[in-house]
Amino acid sequence: MKTAAALTMLALLAPANLPAAPSSSGAISIALRARMQAFPADPNSWQEVNFTAPIIPQHTAIIITDMWDQHWCHGATHRVGLIAEKMEPVLQAARRAGILIIHAPSDTMDVYANTPGRIAAQNAPAVDTPTELKLPDGALPIDDRDGGCDTPGDKEHRAWKSEISTLKIAPGDVISDNGREIYNVLRARHIDTILYMGVHANMCILNRTFGMRQMSKWGMRCILVRDLTDAMYNPASRPFVSHAAGTEMVIEFIEQYWGPTTTSATLLAAFHPPK
Repeated sequence: MKTAAALTMLALLAPANLPAAPSSSGAISIALRARMQAFPADPNSWQEVNFTAPIIPQHTAIIITDMWDQHWCHGATHRVGLIAEKMEPVLQAARRAGILIIHAPSDTMDVYANTPGRIAAQNAPAVDTPTELKLPDGALPIDDRDGGCDTPGDKEHRAWKSEISTLKIAPGDVISDNGREIYNVLRARHIDTILYMGVHANMCILNRTFGMRQMSKWGMRCILVRDLTDAMYNPASRPFVSHAAGTEMVIEFIEQYWGPTTTSATLLAAFHPPK
C-alpha cells in the first residue's frame, strides 16, 4: 500500500497527466520535508521524511495566494505584513532564476483589469483539464469553524481591495484568481511544479480553485513554502494550542497528504548557489 507521502514523492519524480515538456537544462535541487505513515494500520505512525528533488526554474511557477492588503482579522493582517516583507526578496530572486510569478489575490481582479498580467492570464490558450487523480486526504488537525481569527472582537467581512503593496508586480508576472485560467497558463508554459506562498494554509492554500488540492488532482507537483504561510486558527478552539503550534500542525497535515514543504532560505540558497 502506498502512503500519502509516498504518493507525493512519486509525483515529485514523475508528474502525472501532463504532456512532455521541451527538454531544458539548469535543474536545481531543493531540500524538501514530507510525512510518511510508517505503518498503514497505525494512524499515529507518521514520520518526518527529508529528501531532495530537482526543479527546473523554467518549468516552475510560484502562486502567491491571497496576500491581501487587509484581512478582516487584525491578527491575520499583521502576520501577512510580516510574511510579505520576507517574501518579496524570494520573488525577486525567483524571477531572476526564470520562475514564473502568479499573483492570486482572490476577489480583487477588477483592480487589475486590463493590466498586462491580467491579460496574460485571460489570453492563455484554453486546454481541457485532465481526469482528476484520486488522492488520499484526512481531517484537518485544527478546528477552524469559527473563522480562525485570534484577535477578539473581529467580525468576518470583506476588508481587502488588492494584493498587499509590499509585493511588487513585475513585467512578465501573471495575475489570476481562477484555477482554470491558471492551469491554462501553466500548460502553455510547460510548467509542472508549483511553489505555494501566502495564506491561509488550512483554507485558501488548500481549497481555492488554484489551490494545492485541485492542482495536485490535475497532476501538478505542489510544494508549500512553510515559513511564508500562516493558518487561520484561534487558540480558543480545538486542539487548544498556540497560534504558531496550530499553524505548524496544518503544515504537517499538508506534508502528509498534499505535498512536501521547503523554506525561503532553501530557495534563496538554490537561486544563489555559492561560486
